[in-house]
Amino acid sequence: MTTTLDPPVRVGKAAIWALGLLAAATGTLESVVTPTLPLLQRELSMSPAQGALLSITMLITGAIITPIAGNLGDRYGGKWVMVRLMAVVAAGGLVSALAPNLPVLLLGQVLEGAMVGAMPLSFILVRKHLPAGESAVAIGVVSGMFVGGGMLGTLMAGPIAEGLSRHWMFAIPTIAVVITTLLVHWLMPNDPPARSDARIDWPGVVLLSCILVTLMAGLQAAPDALDKPLLFGGLVVLLAALVTGWIRVERRSPAPMVDLRLFSKPALWSSYVITFAVCVGTASATYLVPQLFDVSAAGYGFGASPTDIGRYLLPSAIAAAVSGPLSGLAVRRFGSSAVLGTGIAVMTTALFALAFVHSEVWHLVVGKALIALASGVCITAMVIKTADAVDQDNTGIATSLVLVTRVLGFAAGVQVSGAVLSAGTLSGTQVPAESAYTTGFVIAATVTALSLLVIRTLRKGVNA
Repeated sequence: MTTTLDPPVRVGKAAIWALGLLAAATGTLESVVTPTLPLLQRELSMSPAQGALLSITMLITGAIITPIAGNLGDRYGGKWVMVRLMAVVAAGGLVSALAPNLPVLLLGQVLEGAMVGAMPLSFILVRKHLPAGESAVAIGVVSGMFVGGGMLGTLMAGPIAEGLSRHWMFAIPTIAVVITTLLVHWLMPNDPPARSDARIDWPGVVLLSCILVTLMAGLQAAPDALDKPLLFGGLVVLLAALVTGWIRVERRSPAPMVDLRLFSKPALWSSYVITFAVCVGTASATYLVPQLFDVSAAGYGFGASPTDIGRYLLPSAIAAAVSGPLSGLAVRRFGSSAVLGTGIAVMTTALFALAFVHSEVWHLVVGKALIALASGVCITAMVIKTADAVDQDNTGIATSLVLVTRVLGFAAGVQVSGAVLSAGTLSGTQVPAESAYTTGFVIAATVTALSLLVIRTLRKGVNA
């Protein structure tokens, strides 16, 4: 039942900038692992596969938290939920900062993943407190500052880890998260719940969480499937059972977490397939390029320090930051299918090029920047296309599934790449053979290229 509520209180620029600063702080905390992953692997004695798991743990939590945060925001108000989510994020940052080993660091990353659910809550707040035109600008400010925070984290993580310690690269942004959360709490007025009868499909949430965890365990066990067939087979059976149970629960629930009828639309299921494939390619490059930078210069690598890696990755962070607005303009002028086809072609070409041409630093810098630009263009176009394919009441759930699919694609790409490097590690050393990197890039390029076959189905579904 919908309740009659008083008009929301208008907010000033200070409240919006507080949201933006909070987004920047969370973006910084989110991005510190990628440029320092080789350092973390050495200090915590992690294998490449364990490093891959560390790099995607936060995203898995985010995929689970996002739909829950939306439901709670409807029930209790966006600000109420955001402040509490940020308390969880701050706790995760503290755990990561103090972590003496990999299991504790993984726990910290799980808690930090709650930050992903806070972004939609920011958008809820600005839409409730601002007119349509001003809210669009405010959403752009918040989104841009999150990406800007990610760029800052990429740059600062290496110098802080080398100059102070890996502990401080988590602690400093966590302190910023606490301060900016207090600013939001003080400056942003409370927003009334939009609905009084909002319910959470807890069985669906629990089953989806179990599906994601089991899927990740299966991906990690896949390289050893021949050596441990019972374990891998058991995970596959468990995954199938969980998916079957989740489908049944969603079909019978009066308020399902996901309306499964959405998947009957070609424009939607093809969107998710394309998103998955593109994110596999993106994740592979995100994982493989820093590893290749880190390999000793005495071999085929460059012996780059964490600071150097952060600097080398900066162009790709800038490319990712401009890809969203660029994609929006391109979609409006040329259409989603044309933008997607171009983006996928650019990404595929860059991945194949990196597979066979990576003897100079600039090869990797340019290739990674092109991949980041193409990926951002494709994902933004995919979100726009997905939103246009459903009625207004289903926009939230349809686009949130793009986020979940993005996480799954990223997780699959990182885990497969980590497994390829582990399988290609030279006997008696911790250094993968150069051919392992070639194989990883080729696999990513092939998966990305296959998504071109789905674009025709996407176009037909929209026309229908």
